[in-house]
Amino acid sequence: MGLPIIFALVAVLAAFGAVSALKNKNFLGLVFAVGTLAVFGWFSVMTIINSGYPAVH
Repeated sequence: MGLPIIFALVAVLAAFGAVSALKNKNFLGLVFAVGTLAVFGWFSVMTIINSGYPAVH
């Protein structure tokens, strides 16, 4: 269950990066930050939904 938690932390950092890129008008950085947020966030949420929290063995 550690990997989805790490990926969720990456998604949170990507959200902060997206806000920062938007504030600085860095549109390429914004695209990458939003893409990272979408991919890592989706993986984290779906893994927690599929496996349950805490993980059921």
